[in-house]
Order: sequence, then C-alpha cells, then structure tokens
Amino acid sequence: MAFRHTINVNPIEQFRYEMDRLVSNVFANPAVAGATRMVSGRGFPAVNLWESDDNLYLEAELPGLKAENLDVTVVGSELILKGERPDGPPPADSFHRRERGTGAFTRLIRLPSEVNADGVEASLNDGVLLLTLPKAETAKPRKIKVNGENS
Repeated sequence: MAFRHTINVNPIEQFRYEMDRLVSNVFANPAVAGATRMVSGRGFPAVNLWESDDNLYLEAELPGLKAENLDVTVVGSELILKGERPDGPPPADSFHRRERGTGAFTRLIRLPSEVNADGVEASLNDGVLLLTLPKAETAKPRKIKVNGENS
C-alpha cells in the first residue's frame, strides 16, 4: 500500500503547484525540447525554490553538467533553464539499464513574484546550480502606515 505524505497547503497553492509541474513536464517532453532522451516524471532538473523578504532562491540538480552547457533566462516571473547533458562514450557491450537522460532539456519554472533580472546571481558547484533572484521592488513587502481619526 502506498502512502502519500501530505502537507497542509492552501488548495489554491496546491493546484498552482500541480499546474506548474504539468507545464514543466510539457517542456521536458523530448518532442517539445528537441531532446534525444529525457528523464520522465517530475521534470529535469529537480529544483527547490524558496524565498526571503528580498530574494528568491533556486537550487537545481545538474550532475555532470558544465556551466558552458547551461543557459538561464529570467523574464518577469518566469525562469527558463536550458542545457544539454552530453551522451557518454558508447559502451563496448550493451546496456543493462540506462536511466540517466542525455540530450537537450528545457524547464520553465513560474516564480511566485517578479524578479530584477539584472541582479540575478548564478553559481554551479558540485552539480548543483544555485540562483539568487532579487525580487523586483514592486514584489517586496511594504509596511503601510494607517492613519486614524486620533492620529
């Protein structure tokens, strides 16, 4: 029997997450991305996305990928990761299992807010891409002073 781990999440946020996942999988489709072989399931690369007051942060697992084989684009509140995982040397004998995808990939990730594209920082270390995406000024929380009759 399979159990699903559930987290108390707003149903609208859960729906948005599922729609983003489905859209990302469309771009992970080899026919759409022009890839020879792709990783199926949740989309490649696997990502974590979180935020602070001023920034969004994204980590993506990209084992074996070099920075020159990766293209990161940010437009408004959308992030596009493109790259190519090189095919390894052909084995002398036949494969028994081949699960690691190779070829071109594209992943579209909808961000929860717009970012300042000029301030984005990216680093690739040990197969993990870390993006620091500064929020656009209009997306940052602001304290609003409320005036009353007795003020």
